[in-house]
Amino acid sequence: MSTYMAKKETIERKWYIIDAAGKPLGKTAVCAATILRGKHRPEFTPHVDCGECVIIINAKDAVLTGNKLTQKFYRRHSGYIGGLKETNYKTLMATKPELAVQLAVKGMLPHNTIGDKSITRLKVFAAEAVNCESLKPIEVTVD
Repeated sequence: MSTYMAKKETIERKWYIIDAAGKPLGKTAVCAATILRGKHRPEFTPHVDCGECVIIINAKDAVLTGNKLTQKFYRRHSGYIGGLKETNYKTLMATKPELAVQLAVKGMLPHNTIGDKSITRLKVFAAEAVNCESLKPIEVTVD
């Protein structure tokens, strides 16, 4: 008996929609990363990009538990001396909630070419008004 290996050309991608309103940011990101990677499919193959497409709505209403709003920082560095920029998540969630959700999902994907391709299939919106009926997305609930 041989092992089934999925091929990139034979995979049909579906669209999934996740509502982040009132849900913890980490649990929403875990659900999105699982779907983007394709681990929910029975024909999952680790070395093949067999994931689906994900839309996350209401990113501004996602919840950070504990003291993460004040104690967690988004850090980036320009590469120059003294070029460290820090923003706490309270400011980040108020100004760019899409970036906070995207960073959480990107951290849960593999750090290689499969992860780079997978993150391009993620669409994050701060509000709910998204016109995506033509894509026929499947509603996903976060546990």
